[in-house]
Amino acid sequence: MFTPLILFFKLLISHALCDFALQTPSMASGKNRNIRPIDHALPPGQTLSTVWPYWLTSHALIHAGGVLLVTNNMAASLLQFVSHWVVDFMKCESFTNVHIDQSLHLLFLLVTTWALTA
Repeated sequence: MFTPLILFFKLLISHALCDFALQTPSMASGKNRNIRPIDHALPPGQTLSTVWPYWLTSHALIHAGGVLLVTNNMAASLLQFVSHWVVDFMKCESFTNVHIDQSLHLLFLLVTTWALTA
């Protein structure tokens, strides 16, 4: 059992690793359905296909994995997966900006901390 502060700090570290250190430039642009990949980057003979759902889902799964490793709680991991997917999709659609995006992610980490330590 974690104290709330220790748990929140561990979740915050996980978030920083997953959202910044582990998110490649390809993933950052690939998860946005409004950014068209550079055509000359396609291998010869391949055509452009819709892949943003794979990138966004993979990114959200990385976050869910981080939460699962920290908490060993599947419900918290699933909440992280869904919330991260939706919040990042909203940012990619320009419904929010990077500041609101990060604030919402932190809010869900606080909710997770509260739910697991209350």
